[in-house]
Amino acid sequence: MAKKRHATFAKLSAAPAQATPAGKGKDGGRAWANFKTTAEIPVPDHLADQIIGQEKAVEIIRKAAKQKRNVLLVGTPGTGKSMLAQAMAELIPVELLEDILVMQNPLDDNMPKVKIVKAGEGRRMIEAARAKAKIGGSNINIIMLALVFIGSFFLLFYGRKEFGDVITAAMLIGMFFMVAALAFATQLGRRVAMPGAGPETEGMKILVDNAGKKRAPFVDATGARAGALLGDVRHDPFQSGGLGTPAYLRVEGGAVHRAHKGVLFIDEASTLRPKAQQELLTALQEKKYAITGQSEMSSGAQVRTEPVPCDFVLVAAGNYQDVQRMHPALRSRVRGYGYEVYMEESIEDSPENRLKIAQFIAQEVKKDGKIPPFDRAAVDRLVNEARKRAGRKNKLTLKLREMGGLIRAAGDVAREKGASTVSVDHIEAALKIARTLEQQAAQQLVEVKKDYEVFLSQGSKVGRVNGLAVMGDSGVILPIVAEIAPSASREEGRIIATGKLGEIAREAVENVSAIIKKHTGKDISRYDIHVQFLQTYEGVEGDSASVSVATAVISALEDAEVDQSVSMTGSLSVRGEVLPVGGVTSKAEAAIEAGMKKLILPAANYADLALSDEQKKKIEIVQARNLYDVLTHALKPGPKKNALLSQIKKEFQ
Repeated sequence: MAKKRHATFAKLSAAPAQATPAGKGKDGGRAWANFKTTAEIPVPDHLADQIIGQEKAVEIIRKAAKQKRNVLLVGTPGTGKSMLAQAMAELIPVELLEDILVMQNPLDDNMPKVKIVKAGEGRRMIEAARAKAKIGGSNINIIMLALVFIGSFFLLFYGRKEFGDVITAAMLIGMFFMVAALAFATQLGRRVAMPGAGPETEGMKILVDNAGKKRAPFVDATGARAGALLGDVRHDPFQSGGLGTPAYLRVEGGAVHRAHKGVLFIDEASTLRPKAQQELLTALQEKKYAITGQSEMSSGAQVRTEPVPCDFVLVAAGNYQDVQRMHPALRSRVRGYGYEVYMEESIEDSPENRLKIAQFIAQEVKKDGKIPPFDRAAVDRLVNEARKRAGRKNKLTLKLREMGGLIRAAGDVAREKGASTVSVDHIEAALKIARTLEQQAAQQLVEVKKDYEVFLSQGSKVGRVNGLAVMGDSGVILPIVAEIAPSASREEGRIIATGKLGEIAREAVENVSAIIKKHTGKDISRYDIHVQFLQTYEGVEGDSASVSVATAVISALEDAEVDQSVSMTGSLSVRGEVLPVGGVTSKAEAAIEAGMKKLILPAANYADLALSDEQKKKIEIVQARNLYDVLTHALKPGPKKNALLSQIKKEFQ
């Protein structure tokens, strides 16, 4: 068994010498191809070298960082968009960083001034002002304490003789009240004239503090509202009587300002409101943006600072569908002054790329810091999981965020059991306990449908087929029933489909009529064909059930029974060709869990299956190229089947 598990990495020792975990570096593939655990795999220091399988994107990021270009990253979640943005912050040339201070404007309190100084200088200025204010305040406090001490001494030793105990006590109390009032008035006056709370003293406040930073700032503004993104001025409920907070103290810098001389990252950029996208574009073009109150109902709306520097590089990200909702001018700015990158979702299943998956596992172990390393057989199992999740032949998935979740779950299992390394058994246990919501829901759905015989896994029925669908990332059984009835219209029959179908699924059902007319010769104009997708509360979309629909309808028309231990998936052309579909591995696993004995799938999808040898033993896989192949394996043997097959066989020869 161990030899079999190591087969995945057997070729790595013969990998080219230049093959490296991240494509570059001193440690080539041969340096650690024969590793025993991931603890032996070196983890690159730089984020750009830790990015797996996105060589094209990394190359563009390097160019964009060097030239300070904007970048739009488009792709599915978990493919490394945020990591690319952080890598760009590491790669961007470190300029002379600056501190940004906002200062009181003696001429107009509602238009605070902005001052730019070298990084670290702003903090020194504030600390110096604070020390000066502390010295002045301490002198006043000493004088007051001295006066209290002298007054108390005089009254206690001389006042009692002159005025008596009652009057002396009253005078002491009055003196304490007067000193307390004087101290309060002094502090209030100093607060109005020279506010000094925290780092704001002597009429200035640090807006952007870059003290001690050695690399370009990286600011993640994903999900930020307008105030957090563009800056804001806090509301002041006390605007009169000398109790109000000066305007400059209420100014708060936004993400665009904190990213000055660095990188501003916004994932799902299209979710920003149109006005926020317009203002972001202004900041991007002008490289400076004045801060004002974002709420018109707030007193902060009356305040507007001088333009605040915001010379940043924008890295925006999102899914392909979301890009259409981006402000056209903002996207045009990125295209005109930068690059657009579509992220890879899979890589070739080669020895070099398997090493990259191994490197990713080592990185996740190091990043987590709480789980043990993985042994070689466990890495082999995860490579097979990456192959399965790719859903395509000879490919490995690059949706590595979900793979990272499995790695941590397996590590937790190993640690709970006190193991020094993570083994295959720990991964198998993790796959059971760390299932997605869709997988858990699909499992419950299968059990419920089994209990109530919504689908059957044995026997035979006319017009009833076990189709397959994908819910999230999990496969589910999709029972389909067809019934033939006399046409309700004198002109022509109809195909009536029910079961919460999407537009594409409904069109696929309608196309079945053309297939039936051509290949069976039946005149269906005299019939209404009812097709029901049983209990599809989650909805059906796509055309991967068209093979199942055609089989169910033909079975009903010809009164030929369908073997209920057979499940099937595939798209069907109007010429009867079985076309490839997605999610075949998940669908195959659903068929196995449901107790099916045979699975019919498109021949083009066979190489996409990533089933274990144990799973393959549980079900017969049939590769179908056309409708004839499907009916040959789906219909129960008998005269009606033979007559139908002999009739349509010539159509596919």
